[in-house]
Amino acid sequence: MDGVSYQRFPRIKIREVKPDYMKFELRDTDSSIANALRRIMIAEVPTIAIDLVEIEVNSSVLNDEFISHRLGLIPLTSERAMSMRFSRDCDACDGDGQCEYCSVEFYLRVKCLSDQTLDVTSKDLLSSDHTVVPVDYSDGLDNATNKGIIIVKLRRGQELRLRAIARKGIGKDHAKWSPAATVTFMYEPEIYINEDMMESLTLEEKQELVDSSPTKVFAIDPENKQVIVVDPEAYTYDDEVLKKAEAMGKPGLVEIHAKEDSFIFTVETTGAVKASQLVLNAIEVLKQKLDAVRLSDDTVEADDQFGELGAHMRGG
Repeated sequence: MDGVSYQRFPRIKIREVKPDYMKFELRDTDSSIANALRRIMIAEVPTIAIDLVEIEVNSSVLNDEFISHRLGLIPLTSERAMSMRFSRDCDACDGDGQCEYCSVEFYLRVKCLSDQTLDVTSKDLLSSDHTVVPVDYSDGLDNATNKGIIIVKLRRGQELRLRAIARKGIGKDHAKWSPAATVTFMYEPEIYINEDMMESLTLEEKQELVDSSPTKVFAIDPENKQVIVVDPEAYTYDDEVLKKAEAMGKPGLVEIHAKEDSFIFTVETTGAVKASQLVLNAIEVLKQKLDAVRLSDDTVEADDQFGELGAHMRGG
C-alpha cells in the first residue's frame, strides 16, 4: 500500500555482561536481522591473528608447518582491529602486509638449557605493539600457575627461533580470525497454562506433567499446589509437555508460542575482543552492509533514469 512505512526500530536490553560473555535481548525486529547479526559476529567482525611465520631455527619435535598452524590459532587482543587496514588494501606497503598500519611483528627465541622439559607458550611471544598481545586467560591467577597457551615443548639443547607477522582478517577467510567462541539466539517463548483444566488434575498428575519437561521450566507451588512457570527460557521447544498433556487427555492444558520479534542472544568470545565490543562491532559492520545495499539501490535507480549514460559514467 502506497505511503505505508514498514520501518522498525529494534531495541536491545542487556541482561548480563562479562569480559568474554554477554547475554541480551533483541526486540522489535525479525529473524533475518537476528541471524544476520549472529553470522556477522562469527565471521565478519575483524580481528588480528598471525598470518606469516618465518622460522629461523626449529630443532623441536614438531615440524615448521605444525608450529605455524598453532601460532595462527593463538587469539590476540584486537581492540584496534577495526581501525587497522587490511594488508591487501594497504597503500603504505603496496599490499605487502608488513607495515605498522596493517601488521604487527612478533618474535620468539627460546632454548632449553636444562634437563627439565621446557614449555614454550604464548607468553614467550614478544610483540612490537603493546596493544596486540596473546590473550591472557589467567583470570587473576599468578604467573606461576598460568603459563599461557602451549606452542611446543623442548628438551635439553632444542631451540626455537622465529619471526611472525600478524594481520587483520575476518572469520569468513579463516577461523583463526573469528572473535566468537559461540553465538546463539533463541526465540523468547510465551507459555500459557489453562488454570481451569489444571484444577481437574490430581497432585500426582501435576507432578508427572512437571517432570515431563527435560528442563526445569515448570514447578509446583508449595503453597497452593498449582503448576507454575519458573523459567520459560529453559524451554527448548521439545514439545514434551504438550505431548504429555495430550496423553493425559488434556490438549490445550499448556500452550507455548515463540515471540516472532523477540530473541535472546548468548555471546561468548575467544578473548580477542570483549563481548560487548564484539556486539558493537557487529552492529557497525551490519550498518556498513546496509549502506552498501542502499548505495546499490540508488545506482540502480540512476541507471533506470539515465539509461546507458548512467551505466557508462560508472564504467559499465
